[in-house]
Amino acid sequence: MRSGRAVVWDSYKPMSEDHTSVSSSDDREDDVKDSPRHDYRSASLDELTNIGIPVGLPILSPGDLKHKNYLFGGFSSLLGASELDRYIPKRSITIFIATWNMNGKEPPQNLEDFLLPEALEQVPDMYVVGTQESGGSRSEWEVRLQAAIGPSHVLFTSAIFGVLHLVIFLRRDLLWFCSVPEEATYSLRPGVAYKTKGGVGIGFQFFGTRLLFINSHLTAHEEKQQYRIQNFRNICHSLDIPRLLPHKFKNKDVTHRYDCVFWLGDLNFRLAVSRDHVFERLKQPGQEAYEHLLQWDQLSQAQQKGEAFTEFKEGTISFPPTFKYDPGTDHYDTSSKQRVPSYTDRILFKSGRGAITCSSYNYCPLFRTSDHKPVVPLAAGMFNRDVYLEALRRRRRFLYQPSLKNCPVQ
Repeated sequence: MRSGRAVVWDSYKPMSEDHTSVSSSDDREDDVKDSPRHDYRSASLDELTNIGIPVGLPILSPGDLKHKNYLFGGFSSLLGASELDRYIPKRSITIFIATWNMNGKEPPQNLEDFLLPEALEQVPDMYVVGTQESGGSRSEWEVRLQAAIGPSHVLFTSAIFGVLHLVIFLRRDLLWFCSVPEEATYSLRPGVAYKTKGGVGIGFQFFGTRLLFINSHLTAHEEKQQYRIQNFRNICHSLDIPRLLPHKFKNKDVTHRYDCVFWLGDLNFRLAVSRDHVFERLKQPGQEAYEHLLQWDQLSQAQQKGEAFTEFKEGTISFPPTFKYDPGTDHYDTSSKQRVPSYTDRILFKSGRGAITCSSYNYCPLFRTSDHKPVVPLAAGMFNRDVYLEALRRRRRFLYQPSLKNCPVQ
């Protein structure tokens, strides 16, 4: 969605090219008097952004507030049907969701090819990135993501549970329309100090739609299929959110308390077939080969039997298995364990309110540090300011030092 509308200044004078000039109040008054008047009220958000006009909440008159529907969507007097028409005229937003088991390794410095691939026709309204076995510090990872995405988005919220990390970036002008985010976690290994397996969820309301994102790392090994199914059920019944948003009744299953649910992570479901058979099929990669291999996919089998993720859908898998690689290479496991290549890293979704369309579902072969490949009350404008400012400083250094643009992603 890129065609939202906004009411902004009636007159505008762009800044000088060096952006360093400072003018007095008298100078600014003269600029306004001398500058041509333009009516930008019908301009799109992209048009306004391209010419440098800040876009935010519309200017409201006292009369507007008096006639505002205070109960619209359960939010405050700032929000109403007119704001929804202005910012979300098509009643839909685009969300970029990625999952990556980082194998405990430091993330790459340059993440632009990951978050801003050329295949994207437009910058998404929301970025959701979930990692498992996360490497490096939480703050460093968030700053690197922010630096790659750029200043158009801000870190709305993030949650961490052991080495599980879930991050949500949101387009700046949409911050005002979100409820306070709530998070919850569940450990699949209670009592263990080092949390590696479990789930972390973040839920919030965007205008009148409740969104839930769950990042999980389930039990490993092919023979542990029943454990994974039980893991799914335990997480569904243990995430205690929402706590702040009002609700008529509280279903035991957290995925039934929200309108749209996205489940991502290293789900560890395997291809229950011989390693040789997988390699034989992958000699001629293509959609036919992938569909053939998915006959032995444990997740698909569990869905068909009604054991787990029954109500969830998934995009068409048109890429090779994302697990397990020799770190630093594109070769599948050559260790003594000889793991069967499998689709362990998945993104699923379900909606009880409107359709969710998966426009692209793929993996990212650029990263080789891990044995997995990545698959790609009001908050009042709340976001992580420290991450935003540090990312801006780094982005400035990056833009003015061309040598850094060729930083490898391995």
